[in-house]
Amino acid sequence: MQIFVNGDRQEVDAKTLALALAALGYGGKKIATAVNGQFVSAAARTDRALSDGDRIEVVAPMQGG
Repeated sequence: MQIFVNGDRQEVDAKTLALALAALGYGGKKIATAVNGQFVSAAARTDRALSDGDRIEVVAPMQGG
């Protein structure tokens, strides 16, 4: 399936957001996610189904001051 992650086209064979994130190397990292502009909590990622063309935003927290 083709999805867009932070604006970049990606091909993944994953039915859920959690599986897509793992396949893309984000598994286990502290990140915030949104699909098609809607926030998806870490707990909801395993249940959030993906469709071809979905737009996923991944944001990692920044440290510093």
